[in-house]
Amino acid sequence: MSIVINAQMVNDLRTQTGAGLLDCKKALTEANGNTEEAITILRKKGAASAAKKADRVTREGLIESYIHVGSKVGVMIEVNCETDFVARNEEFKVFVRDLCLQIAAASPLYVSRDQVPEADLAKERDIATAQVQGKPPAAVQKIVEGKLEKYFSTVCLIDQPFVKMPDKTVKEMLTEKVAKIGENIQIRRFVRYQLGS
Repeated sequence: MSIVINAQMVNDLRTQTGAGLLDCKKALTEANGNTEEAITILRKKGAASAAKKADRVTREGLIESYIHVGSKVGVMIEVNCETDFVARNEEFKVFVRDLCLQIAAASPLYVSRDQVPEADLAKERDIATAQVQGKPPAAVQKIVEGKLEKYFSTVCLIDQPFVKMPDKTVKEMLTEKVAKIGENIQIRRFVRYQLGS
């Protein structure tokens, strides 16, 4: 038994996700009217769409700065996109500002895992291994990998929980923006200054 998808259902889903009308209708049809399932379908399609766009060249974008209240923490970030049209888009600008707040609040050291120096990674792996001595070898490997995941979610910006929506990572938020805006977006680099450090 299939449910009739009406315009109100499509509009409500569009308001929740920001996806196009046709995409919302297809997702609702596929989910047989279940909104939560339709959101999951749209998120999966958004991730696939973002993956396709990942190789596109990003030469436009914004450099944004943020000084925290009290002037003791400051952030400067470069976020790139494909066109100047998107760089002037208000949603893109808000996302870049939110990234500045994220960096000010969560103090990441790197944008992504591939920027973590091998020496730091080896040091963390050694510390984690030393902490679990005496456990079975199969368990040691899993525990060490879990500790490294926790390390990445502390030092890598894209692996951190997003401060405004802690149930999502920065990477998930970035993927959603790529899917919604329709262009490749890359967090190129950032600098975080803290008084006295």
